[in-house]
Amino acid sequence: MYQISIFMKTKNLKIITLFCLIVGLGKFGFAQDATVTIDQDEDIAKLLDYKKDVKTAEVYKIQLDFGSRSEAMKLRENFRNTFSQWPSELVYETPNYKVWVGNFSTRLEADIALLEIKKKFTKAMVFIPKKDDKN
Repeated sequence: MYQISIFMKTKNLKIITLFCLIVGLGKFGFAQDATVTIDQDEDIAKLLDYKKDVKTAEVYKIQLDFGSRSEAMKLRENFRNTFSQWPSELVYETPNYKVWVGNFSTRLEADIALLEIKKKFTKAMVFIPKKDDKN
């Protein structure tokens, strides 16, 4: 009986050793090496860089004032009659309607316009609108 248990232990040890060797060889000996090559037009990289630049470009706007919808509509109409060179829009941000002016690419450009606009609309200020994360 003693001989059978030693035989079983050595048999189990041999099986475990064989299993470890097979797994080890499978992991290292039969592994596959691969390289991936991507061929794409150079214009794609240029377009991606351009899109990144456009999305990160800051746009400055001027906010004239805010209030109820009727007040904001009157203010926008008054602005359009006075300054037709800059586009204006009515924007709703809870709980107010706001009148925004322009799409200025630099702060200097916005400040120059602000000097002219502040002569008539004293509460006007330059700001950078929040970006939408839809894209």
